[in-house]
Parts: sequence; C-alpha cells; structure tokens
Amino acid sequence: MTYKCLIVDDEKLARGLIKTHLSQLDDFELIASCSSAIEASNILQKETIDLLFLDIEMPVLKGTDFFKNLVHKPKVIFTTAYRDYAVEGFELNAIDYILKPITFQRFFNAVQKFKASQKENIVSPSTVSIPENNNSFIYIRKDRKQVKVHLDSILYIESLKDYIKIHLEKEKHVTKSSISAFEEKLDQRFIRIHRSYIVNIDKITAYTKNDIEIGKIEIPIGENFRSNLTFIS
Repeated sequence: MTYKCLIVDDEKLARGLIKTHLSQLDDFELIASCSSAIEASNILQKETIDLLFLDIEMPVLKGTDFFKNLVHKPKVIFTTAYRDYAVEGFELNAIDYILKPITFQRFFNAVQKFKASQKENIVSPSTVSIPENNNSFIYIRKDRKQVKVHLDSILYIESLKDYIKIHLEKEKHVTKSSISAFEEKLDQRFIRIHRSYIVNIDKITAYTKNDIEIGKIEIPIGENFRSNLTFIS
C-alpha cells in the first residue's frame, strides 16, 4: 500500500529535508509540499491525504489551529523547532511530534508509528485491542487467564527483563513480554522515557530534566530517550 503525504512548513530547508527523508521510503508518495496552511487547505480540498507533516509555528495561521479546523483530518506528525507545543500536539491525537532539526532515524520512528496505526487490529489469544465507550483496552496473559486492562488506568509500565510490570491506579499486573513489544500495543498517550519505563502522559503530575513524577512516584528519564520528551526544556 502507498500512503499519500502532504508537507506543510514555511521553511524551505525543512520542507526539503522531509522530502528527502520521504524519498527513502518506498510506500510513501509526496502529493505536495506547501509553505503555508492556506496553500495546504487548497490541496486538501482536491486530494485525499493519509499523512500530514505539519509545522506549528507558521505565519498567519499556526499549524495546530489549522489542523483543529479541518473537517476531514488526516493523520498528522507535527514538526517544529519549539518544545512548548508537545502537549497540545498529543491532545490533537498526533501520531508523533518531532523536534527540528529532524534526523532520519527520528523521522523513520515517527513514520513507523503511523504505519502501525494503519494496521487492522488482529484478534489473537494473547492480545486484543478494541474501543469500548471511547476508551481502549487490551488483554494480557496472567495466571493462565486473559485479563482485561483499560489503557486509561495505566500509570506506567516497567521492564523486568523478559517480563513487564503494568502499574495501574489500584493494582499491578506482571506478564511475559518485552517492553518494546508491549509499547507497540499502546496509543499516543504513552511515551518511552527510559529503556525500562513507559509512562502515560495523562498521569504525569510534575517533571524535571532528570525524572518524571506520577503522584509520589519518581521515574528516571534515560538520556537516549530525552528526544521523545519535547515538552521538557
């Protein structure tokens, strides 16, 4: 399958870099590259776009305001030089939020998240992920049973080598899985902050450059994962 893409950025160099990154991926087609939200609006009226690479801080109309007003919203990856818009970006259900300058590895990771979001949910004995009353849940294997876990109730996930511990608001579950494999089952509200930890950004109560707090719990931020936390200056 080929995904149709649109780049919207007022900086020519930024548009060129994203275009170059896209050219290395066989299953993505660049429909247009626009320097303003107004120009992009005209394209979206004529074309069906699967993925939008959208800058935030642009003249006349900010990318986030532009996206909010779209009737038919494609999937979006926000690209920006500013860290302060991360929370707003995720509130708009962005696939990802990339801080400039955009490396190919960071770009590739964001695109992989998009592709994962496009895959149809496959029901299997080990995991199920489906919507229920606008909330989502998964089933995990525990004590020879499939146990339902609502994503809204997850505070954070901790790696225990071949197992993970899922910390909920009122209980904990341990199941056999790598943290990387489990991360693929989660939505955009979850961020990897350390090789051993994933947190639910909705549950964060405070943070510093070195750790994140969820209530009274302090969770360290790994140096290699700091680029994921674009809301931390």
